[in-house]
Amino acid sequence: MTFDIKAHYPFTGRTLDLDGLSYHYLDEGAGDPVVMVHGNPSWSFYYRNLVLALRDNFRCIVPDHIGCGYSDKPGDDRYDYTLPRRIDDLERLIDHLHPEGKITLVLHDWGGMIGMGYASRHPERIGRIVLLNTAAFHLPKEKPFPLGLKICRETALGTLLVRGFNAFSVGASIVGCKKHPMPCELQQAYRSPYNSWANRIATLRFVQDIPLAPGDRNYDLVSEIAAGLERFADLPIAIFWGELDFVFDRTFLAEWQRRFPKARVKSYPDAGHYILEDMKHEVVPMIAEFLRETTPGEIR
Repeated sequence: MTFDIKAHYPFTGRTLDLDGLSYHYLDEGAGDPVVMVHGNPSWSFYYRNLVLALRDNFRCIVPDHIGCGYSDKPGDDRYDYTLPRRIDDLERLIDHLHPEGKITLVLHDWGGMIGMGYASRHPERIGRIVLLNTAAFHLPKEKPFPLGLKICRETALGTLLVRGFNAFSVGASIVGCKKHPMPCELQQAYRSPYNSWANRIATLRFVQDIPLAPGDRNYDLVSEIAAGLERFADLPIAIFWGELDFVFDRTFLAEWQRRFPKARVKSYPDAGHYILEDMKHEVVPMIAEFLRETTPGEIR
């Protein structure tokens, strides 16, 4: 049976022209803006249930990064698949949409680095933050770099696996939910944008763009973003975490708690990376409750 994506993703997408490239995004509802930033190898589909839960009271803005979802998937000759460009894209989208009021950021996976990169440029625009198995700092010292990511990042075999066999997207859809594994049809929805060698470029480039040591491309940028996190510590912040994430495990959660000691935290020892799928019946209502109970704060 074919999975009907539109039945689960009942939105009218919009596009922004980024120098000739189509940047797809959702803009649903009205009210205080909630900007949801996805990671790799997912897409705006990941936030569909949260958008449905919030759009009656909030303006939900959800981009597909270039190379992901319904956005264009150009070659390296037309797009620089690196963190600074990702932040630039998000900045241009938000500037284009002119949302009124303080922004609530909802961040997952690479969305943490991209979203907090935007926040570091415009701290005065940020009012609340929701963190979902993500990072905006370097790999914690006690966390070894996962072998699977190392293979993808550094070897020709990794390129073949990711671009030839869609291994990164396939693997994530299988292991990303632990307590409530995705049914096959839902796995196919997550993988569907990455259906050819050409269309899997972003899933590989994201991994290759991970800076691990001084001298790596964008290492200094990540250091800068991490150094500025403390300015957001007094904002309303909520953290929802799947502890069985093979990358963003409890060491990352502990680092967030160290940096944001006032944050509300709910972690799940038996849940995985895709926390909005694995624990959707709990986490989506709790995010909605968090937004109802708090008001956007001010950077001091």
